[in-house]
Amino acid sequence: MDRRGKLWALMVIFVVVAFGAMMTSCAKPPRKPEAALDTPEHHVFSGNKLLDKGDYPGAQREFELALQLDRKYSPAYVGLGLVFGHQNNFEKAYENMKKAKGLAEKPDDKVTAHVGMIRLYTMEGYIDIPSVRKEKWLDKAEDEFKDAIKVNPRSSAAYYYMGKAQKFAFNFDKAGEMFKKVLDLNDKYLIEADGEWKVVQKIQRAAPGSMIGKKIALIEEITRADLAALFVQELLLEKLYEKRTPRRFDTSFQAPTKRFEADRIVKAEPAMDIQAHVLRTDIETVMRLGVRGLEPSPDHKFYPKDKINRAAYAMMIEDILIKVSGDEKLATKFIGQRSPFPDLRSDHPAFNAVMVMTSRGVMEAKDLTTGEFAPNGTVSGADALLIIRKLKDELRFF
Repeated sequence: MDRRGKLWALMVIFVVVAFGAMMTSCAKPPRKPEAALDTPEHHVFSGNKLLDKGDYPGAQREFELALQLDRKYSPAYVGLGLVFGHQNNFEKAYENMKKAKGLAEKPDDKVTAHVGMIRLYTMEGYIDIPSVRKEKWLDKAEDEFKDAIKVNPRSSAAYYYMGKAQKFAFNFDKAGEMFKKVLDLNDKYLIEADGEWKVVQKIQRAAPGSMIGKKIALIEEITRADLAALFVQELLLEKLYEKRTPRRFDTSFQAPTKRFEADRIVKAEPAMDIQAHVLRTDIETVMRLGVRGLEPSPDHKFYPKDKINRAAYAMMIEDILIKVSGDEKLATKFIGQRSPFPDLRSDHPAFNAVMVMTSRGVMEAKDLTTGEFAPNGTVSGADALLIIRKLKDELRFF
């Protein structure tokens, strides 16, 4: 390199160094605390609470307040990564999570970053958006889990969120093992893991046989559309009705003119709000079969997004049981009797159905301590599946 080239190279280096120094000097200095609890730790704590409540703007505000105090505070970047993940902005989510992993120096911060990645991979794998990449998300989550327990073999957070990842991957046995480990550790996430473990146990007992059943098993509050799909795909209601109830044919004489006139009549759709619904076929099937409680309304709507409550579910199950068994007496068997449930009057429209279901062990009180049935309570996917499993066992006697 000649002298001119060396001088040019030195000038370039000088300009780069000078620019870097200028940017550093112009960088915004950390914000000074304005209160005793105005600390990165407290803001992250508050941000995580808001994140759990689904208040993503509020959580983001808290995590950014933490970073104003300490630009290198790793847990705040974990929080931001989760905020963006919940909003399906995975590019920003992974950008922040990688910063968190790069800045983590303390063992607890390293575990928090690995757990954050587990949660992010789980969001990405479970979300139903075609544009989101999902390749080997569970394998990636398992790698982060292994790294987390290398740092802290007793990390309840790592076991808990890996359990949720396995549950969302429909690996219910592995999920149960993870939640059980959290209970054995008897540390953080104890209450959450106990609830998840019970849900997994219900799903295992229900043993859903279809993919739609497995997906609905994870739903906390099922809708009318969800239940229609469960009846058709898990209970195999159409085949059950064909097998147990005789087909009826109209063999009476009809005048040709009346028959032709009937052919010209244009009938309105039973439900006008399900044309674009992904479970339309299942909904149309239960409407055609005439399941009590899942009929279309007088205004020709099915209301597929409406939640199912426990009283309505009991009436539906009772209707199926009566039709399959042929025992019409079940419809009035408990009328006039005293209610054993403190929150369900004996003149409630669903009282007889609830009594039929609970007396046969198909359903039970919501709170075994108080005996409350919770007729207006919603039905989870796991509970709905378990009740269907018990109904199947009941129907074997007919």
